[in-house]
Amino acid sequence: MKMSEIRDLTLVELSVKSRDLRQEVFNLRLQQASAQLEKPGRLRTLRRDIARLETRISQLRNQAT
Repeated sequence: MKMSEIRDLTLVELSVKSRDLRQEVFNLRLQQASAQLEKPGRLRTLRRDIARLETRISQLRNQAT
């Protein structure tokens, strides 16, 4: 997910997207624990996307204050 895509989302949409990505990370970690993970690089990508989302969420909250 690119930062330009993230900038267009509202705070609610960002929160929902973050929750969905966290759920996906959880599922991938379960697969990893059972040695069924096909794309280990996906975990890294998801963690970075979550960080981008959280950064944008904090920016929006700081602007509102």
